[in-house]
Amino acid sequence: MRRVLVMGVALLALAACQKKVESTAAVGEAPAASATASAVSPPKRKPGLWAQTISTNGMTQTMKLCLDEATEAKMTVWGQQAGKDICAKNTVTPAPGGWTFVSECDMGQAGKVATTGKATGDFNSKYVIKATSVTTGSTMAQANGTHEMEMTGTWEGACPANMKPGDMTLPNGMTMNIGSVTGK
Repeated sequence: MRRVLVMGVALLALAACQKKVESTAAVGEAPAASATASAVSPPKRKPGLWAQTISTNGMTQTMKLCLDEATEAKMTVWGQQAGKDICAKNTVTPAPGGWTFVSECDMGQAGKVATTGKATGDFNSKYVIKATSVTTGSTMAQANGTHEMEMTGTWEGACPANMKPGDMTLPNGMTMNIGSVTGK
């Protein structure tokens, strides 16, 4: 459960990452070879309630996340800060049908994690992130190895009155605020 949560939070940050990349391509289009390069950013998720289903290691769990523009911006800053401090490599690049990403991060006792993947979707109603991570050197033996993960985010409408931006309801019903996890 903890690994799924950590992986989910990390991928939320990655999905929200607004690292600038060189391209003039729109989401879903290949970069034009003759076009003059300019910086574009991956799309932001639409504010509201997102159901995020994470499938990894034969286990599937769904969490709910309440987002507003400010929370999305904070998560973006968190993603860039985490990448700057612990990731030797952290790139997001436009690709046909979406965005690809590659990272190499030193998570201390949790090991070194090399991740590759692709994010697709319109980020207004749905997105899918598929990633493969290879972990080495973790003090938790079960964390080492290759792990496949898929996260599907589906927009469900406005956040309910009992959730504030940044609140995430976990599969066990517990609610936590992403800001408290990220320290932002």
